[in-house]
Amino acid sequence: MTDRPGVVVGVDIGGTKVLAGVVGADGRVTSTARRTTPGRRVVTSQVEDALVEAIVESAGDRELVGVGVAAAGFVDSAGERVMFAPHLPWQGEPLRDLLEQRLGCPVLLDNDANCAARAEAHHGAARGASSALMITMGTGIGGAVLLDGRVLRGANGMAGEFGHMQVVPGGRPCECGRSGCWEQYSSGNALVRDARALMVEQPSVLAEMSEGHPDRVTGPMVTTAAEAGDLVARAAFASVGDWLGVGTANLVAALDPEVVVIGGGVSAAGDRLLDPARTALQRTLVGVGHRVVPRLVGAELGPEAGMVGAALLVADRAAQPLR
Repeated sequence: MTDRPGVVVGVDIGGTKVLAGVVGADGRVTSTARRTTPGRRVVTSQVEDALVEAIVESAGDRELVGVGVAAAGFVDSAGERVMFAPHLPWQGEPLRDLLEQRLGCPVLLDNDANCAARAEAHHGAARGASSALMITMGTGIGGAVLLDGRVLRGANGMAGEFGHMQVVPGGRPCECGRSGCWEQYSSGNALVRDARALMVEQPSVLAEMSEGHPDRVTGPMVTTAAEAGDLVARAAFASVGDWLGVGTANLVAALDPEVVVIGGGVSAAGDRLLDPARTALQRTLVGVGHRVVPRLVGAELGPEAGMVGAALLVADRAAQPLR
């Protein structure tokens, strides 16, 4: 037994970073810690080291009651393994057991978008909705389906991988090994790629911000430039937002949700991204004049959604299996 207070830590691991934090019962996050994701071209132990370091730092001297991990990849139906991660080196990685051995506490694992959807359903923009879509825009695109308040995980635990729907046959190559995937046209990577290409063709403050090197342009630079009125940055957001609306229209046609919640780092741009997406949704959705078009809104929990949803896995496990 120990007299140390116990805490639950939620962890969100994506293509560029690991973010861990202590999550309270009210969904509030405290004591966060961050590490850079080593990327795909490393051994898996390096990624696990970054995870463990962030978890331990966020917990401090408090006892770990449990850890929930939101992983940017395909998580199996048992919540044990990351079967594939387009931006990380995992292929069938038994991440849950590896972390439990190193941390000495229960670890729960699910896809990052599923976790974000749980968080938004409990504490955010999908509260009260019986059906919702969650689309997360970061390095790539993730997604989740909420039906009757539950995350639909699918037979393999891999439902909601919207980013790898093919929208352009023979289009841009994708990290998943295929081509023309939705996330190659609407994601953080797509935003930066479009801005870099456009700044070569016309004047832009991005040239000054990147010291004349397009390959130094980053997503936050594009957001800052767009807010300052830069036409190149705004055109990049318009393109990414338009593709977001087109892909969303396909999903709405298939699933008919009450609300579509857009989360992830790119969603921080707010209406700069969402307005062109709403326009494209209205333009391309089948039967738009004969149905209620779902609200397309930004996530309320911001970059903390994955951590909060991962922690909810720990809170729920005592009462029910991973869902």
